[in-house]
Amino acid sequence: MPGLVRKLLIFAAVDGLVLQPAPPRNHPPTTQQAIKIDYKGNVGPLLKDRHQEDTAPDTLEAHGIVGLLKIATSYFLISICDREQVAQIRGKPIYKITDVALIPLASQADADKAIVSAREHVQRHRKAQGLGEDDYDSESDEEDAPTVTDSLEEEPPAPPTEVKDPVTGQEGPADRRTSVAEDVMQRKGVYGRFADKWFSKKGWKSDKRRTQGLSSTEDLRKAMPKNVESVPKDQEGPVNPSNADALPVEDENVPETVNPEEIPKALGGDKDRTTIALLPKILSTTKMYFASGNFFFSYDYDLSHGIGRQQPSSSVSLSKQFDSLFFWNQHIITPFTDAGQHNFVLPVIQGFVGQRPFSIKIVDTKSNSVVIDPDATPNDMELHSIHQNKSTESVTSTDRNTKTPPPEPSNGKDFLLTLISRRSVKRAGLRYLRRGVDDEGSTANSVETEQILSSSTWNTSQDKIFSFTQYRGSIPLFFSQSPYSLKPQVDTWGSTDTNARAFRRHFAELSGRYGSVYAASLVDKHGNEAKIGSLYDQHAKILNEHGGMDGKGKKLDFEWFDFHHVCRGMRFENVSLLMDSIAPFLKAASWTEISNDQVAQAQSGVLRTNCMDCLDRTNVVQSACARTTLEAQLSAGDYSIDLQNDPSTSWFNTLWADNGDAISKQYAGTAALKGDFTRTRKRQITGALTDFGLTLTRYYNNIVNDYFAQAVIDYLLGRATDTIFAEFEADMKSADYFIDVRKVRQAAIDRSAGIVIEDKDEDLVAGWTLSVPTSADHLKTATFEEAVLLLTEKALYFCRLDWGTEKVREFERIELDNVESIFRGVYITSTLASRHMDEQKNVGFVIRYRAGPGGELVRRNTRSLDSGKSGALSEDQPASKSKAPQPTGRFLAFKALPPRTSMPASGEAAETPENEVEVVEGICEEIVKVVNKTRAVEQVKLSIPGTEQEENIGEEAQTRRLLVEDKDIISLTDAKRSTGYVETLAYSMKKLVWG
Repeated sequence: MPGLVRKLLIFAAVDGLVLQPAPPRNHPPTTQQAIKIDYKGNVGPLLKDRHQEDTAPDTLEAHGIVGLLKIATSYFLISICDREQVAQIRGKPIYKITDVALIPLASQADADKAIVSAREHVQRHRKAQGLGEDDYDSESDEEDAPTVTDSLEEEPPAPPTEVKDPVTGQEGPADRRTSVAEDVMQRKGVYGRFADKWFSKKGWKSDKRRTQGLSSTEDLRKAMPKNVESVPKDQEGPVNPSNADALPVEDENVPETVNPEEIPKALGGDKDRTTIALLPKILSTTKMYFASGNFFFSYDYDLSHGIGRQQPSSSVSLSKQFDSLFFWNQHIITPFTDAGQHNFVLPVIQGFVGQRPFSIKIVDTKSNSVVIDPDATPNDMELHSIHQNKSTESVTSTDRNTKTPPPEPSNGKDFLLTLISRRSVKRAGLRYLRRGVDDEGSTANSVETEQILSSSTWNTSQDKIFSFTQYRGSIPLFFSQSPYSLKPQVDTWGSTDTNARAFRRHFAELSGRYGSVYAASLVDKHGNEAKIGSLYDQHAKILNEHGGMDGKGKKLDFEWFDFHHVCRGMRFENVSLLMDSIAPFLKAASWTEISNDQVAQAQSGVLRTNCMDCLDRTNVVQSACARTTLEAQLSAGDYSIDLQNDPSTSWFNTLWADNGDAISKQYAGTAALKGDFTRTRKRQITGALTDFGLTLTRYYNNIVNDYFAQAVIDYLLGRATDTIFAEFEADMKSADYFIDVRKVRQAAIDRSAGIVIEDKDEDLVAGWTLSVPTSADHLKTATFEEAVLLLTEKALYFCRLDWGTEKVREFERIELDNVESIFRGVYITSTLASRHMDEQKNVGFVIRYRAGPGGELVRRNTRSLDSGKSGALSEDQPASKSKAPQPTGRFLAFKALPPRTSMPASGEAAETPENEVEVVEGICEEIVKVVNKTRAVEQVKLSIPGTEQEENIGEEAQTRRLLVEDKDIISLTDAKRSTGYVETLAYSMKKLVWG
């Protein structure tokens, strides 16, 4: 594939930012490939007459571009200013983003200031890690290409002198020995979780070239780290679990990205004041998000596809062959792709990438293979020897006391185990704010995890490469849970047909991507989870009874395994019962094998695992399946390994636990629960206490941090426009667009019309969804709801819906002749946020009408629903008339909804929508036109041509002609007077919490 810019210099010019591929040492600047981003966000090549321009003194060295972020009318370039190599696949390094810089495209002065700040931050961070400028440069020059297509290779420098701290036992460079207290409390978790130290940047520096397969097999075997623990025991120290699981904390000396008083000067034209006020928080959240250590990239390897689907010889650029399902910066990198600058487009995935080398030795030709861990304790080694030889020889008590080491191995094999988890960009977000499925069939927390087993040289002519893929995702039904409860109830949404359509789309997509599917549901069969678990089981049966996943009879294999019940009392080893059920499917689906650089065998199916969050129980089951598969793959090569009981194989548990922690942090904000079992295969009381603390942390994140972070995620992925921030500021929440609300509202109009319009000769003229008070004859109530207003040539129909079941709860029929007046104007129902007080966005209208004979207008459904809420009008049950007498004079108040949601429109809907004022004017004019037309027709029918009666009726028609009156419904002044102190205080407290 065409080469990417691996290292670039960013500096500010008078007319924009210049991005120039960095030259190698002692080489002239590579200006021929430089591009420029002007201060209006336009990307293009640097003009030829600028090629001889010297690099500005204030320059930021970057490893790639994440994208161009547009907020209001201002642009910010997101660049990768620090990274860490975490793996190599077939000699191609994989990196984790550890820090990003946001550079404003406002003016040269503002850009220079941001560049200097970012450069100083990187230097402080490297100094804190004990890395000098020379260390960093030599490391960068070894891997980074000087131009788009050329690369420069140098030998790595000698590793720094290692010394051992006599107090802590910590090994490291002589100038970088700190106490655990300093690391945890002062550095604020800058090193990440302790389990990552083993495979840190320093570990890569000394053996980088050899672990990439660039040296001989013999040299590699000698240099390969044989320790299979993620952390050598002499380097372990006390770890603060709460701090270890926290989100990354920036260097305390780094200034805020943007000061509220220093909003970029580029902000001009139409802009939302709320969005600009939130700009510092948007930028800081964006920086923390991309620098969280959860994003990965490679210049040469396609991380979005499995190893069996790579196209290394393709002439297509990496960004074009990258799977859009896992392309997390696809939206914000669009300005570069639209400009044709594909060499600067670096695709990024969110998820996890981890790699562990291990070595299997053969004791003799008759015994099993063993894994030797040179850093294991003598007791571990002795237990290991007992485990491997218990079938052929006895071990006496004397032998155990002397802790005799195992026999010296005669030969062996070096392997690499690589784990890649790819999070889907569809229905992406945070726990409780993204649950279940959307109308496209995409589920929350969807993650594809690939486990790759290879030799250390990746030579497929001598050894096969094995790949095994699993999938996790939320239950593919419409449901939600409130974040304000430690044990939230499950609220389902939609009819059976609506859920069945999304359910079928989900599994049709899975089947098309992976082949056969086995769904293992781990939710409880009792308590809060039983309801959604039963619906899952029910829809799986419906799917199989109506054509299967592909509509042609392809069945979905489904099993409901009550994890908590079967494994109660911390007996997690009972997961083996599920493994016994899954085993035939795993054997049939098999795995992918690559031999002689060709796919000799492809995996034909996927195991889909879920619990409620697809985190903790799912981690346990997925690691168990991966363990079983790895043992089988090694057994196929005549190697034997016991990952369940052998203490020297704890690296496998740690690798999968790190994967589970990463996915959990990205969805729930903390490390995974039940992590002690995943790491040690044992469940202990200390682990349960740790889980309780993590549960409380998750609860705090759910109600405080997640709403704004979700708004930022939706915006970065292009799932929302920047109006989402104004909506958040107004309600301190971010909406869940699990279904396009435009489609939902139109469907509600059609469904309501089909139910309430009983006269076949009565045609629907128009229908609208509007916000209304929850009680009739009121202008303002504590809460508002969405309702449907239908207009026919005979009547108006006001329908209140149960949106969860897609049914009409109650409706009123108002004869057009009974409409007395209509007026429109400002309709402000809250003064808490600026969006609530905008007189152009808060408008509505009121219809006054008189009751018909008997005053019986409201028709309600009498059947109660499963949810226990007020019933909805049933299509197969006639509505009953309300017996309560209604007042003769009534009114209905309607408030305009935003004409568009925060979801970006596409296709025909991409036209500029009407604003709220235009929406209200259009509705009122349509109602008045139909009412007056109807009255005119009635007058004509009653009149006798050429008589005094005709003249009288004509005069009466003029006096009864309906007109629209313009006047405020609730003015801003009146709204302020009616806003209570308690209401204002509650809003201020909420704003203080999230701010």
